[in-house]
Amino acid sequence: MTAARAPRSHDLPSARSVLAVCAHPDDESFGLGAVLHRFVEGGAQVAFLCFTRGEASTLGTPGPALGELRRAELTRAAAELGVRRVELLEHPDSSLASEPLEVLAREVADMTAEAEADLVVVFDDDGVTGHPDHRRATEAALAGAPELPVLAWTLPRQVADTLNDELGTSFRGHDEHAIDIVLHVDRTIQRRAIACHESQCDGNPVLARRLALLGDDECLRWLRAPGCGMPTYG
Repeated sequence: MTAARAPRSHDLPSARSVLAVCAHPDDESFGLGAVLHRFVEGGAQVAFLCFTRGEASTLGTPGPALGELRRAELTRAAAELGVRRVELLEHPDSSLASEPLEVLAREVADMTAEAEADLVVVFDDDGVTGHPDHRRATEAALAGAPELPVLAWTLPRQVADTLNDELGTSFRGHDEHAIDIVLHVDRTIQRRAIACHESQCDGNPVLARRLALLGDDECLRWLRAPGCGMPTYG
């Protein structure tokens, strides 16, 4: 028998040190920005581990120059959000699913230890946008921090379906009963961080429409709830 879910919350869990793990520069702002800033406002130290430089993006000219530009954009965006530390790795963009899981997980484990994290924040395990890199980054976070709770950013199914119908996207969403936290947010700082990613946000109708549909709410669900850790990854 499946255990009953805890009542839905409208507050973030308490955390002293948060590690966000994502695939691309801008994931920390476009997806997690409002949530990460709320953690900062609550007094948590926030670090960000990013597996790729985003050099394969179709927004901008793909290649090493775009990767370096996005590195600089990430640095500025993290400062806006109040993220204290950024670790930008150089795994190949759009090929993260082909990278050995044990390598990615070890990088997560190392960063978790350095940040002394007590909570990991990720994209949902369906990738939210459907991007395989997002799914792999979350898989690595779950494998690399097996003793920590893992909280995932997700979308309500209605928002995902509307985006897909209107814009031909591949967003994944969840029904109301599968969402653990509905968080009321102020997007002012998130929007400043988004603007730092100029190469990716200029002329990005999908981002604009998603934010409009979500309004002042973000949805989160536990991929690993507090107290549900597993043996240390080895």
